[in-house]
Amino acid sequence: MTTSFWGIMNFTRYRRPAAFLLLTVAVVLGAAAVAGLDSGGEGALVLLLGLREYVLLLGWLALAALTGAVLLGLPKSSLRVPLGTMVLVVGVPTLLLGSFASAMFGDSDEDVKTEAAPGRGDRRFVVTLGGFFDPVWCVYVHHGSQPLERRWSVGCFNGDSDDNALRETVWTAPDRIRMTTEGGAVHEVTIAPGGRPDRVVSVG
Repeated sequence: MTTSFWGIMNFTRYRRPAAFLLLTVAVVLGAAAVAGLDSGGEGALVLLLGLREYVLLLGWLALAALTGAVLLGLPKSSLRVPLGTMVLVVGVPTLLLGSFASAMFGDSDEDVKTEAAPGRGDRRFVVTLGGFFDPVWCVYVHHGSQPLERRWSVGCFNGDSDDNALRETVWTAPDRIRMTTEGGAVHEVTIAPGGRPDRVVSVG
């Protein structure tokens, strides 16, 4: 009886700190998931772009931590189960819909080439290949060093016809990228000192 009593007292003592810790974890994970979703703009930090691959995992972990915080934090046990169930009822369908949308429309591009600018260790281009029906090549310039490395779009080439397919991407200078299609069209883009291209090429 005494052991059981002290066990209950210890559980009560650490219940609220544990709930606060779980709530903090839920907020941090939720913020990381939101940052990953909002990281697709031009000049975005590459570090945040990497979070986009783990948005769903972060969402599930945040939901689990939030549910645990609700179950532990409420003083009345009669309220814990209904509110914990409410969190799950709202959160699980939302994450399932997010999983479905990510599978259907998510970014599954694969890096097929990367090359540093001549004489510069803080700048490189990255060529990705993706597309749902037709292959799509996209060229990005990465500027800066981690954790402040940023990414800008340089060009995208839709392979809906053979002539539009991207054949070659090269540096012609530390601040200039040349992209050539299978049809022989040549596109050159100049990169500003801060990493932003002077234009974005769109083919196809």
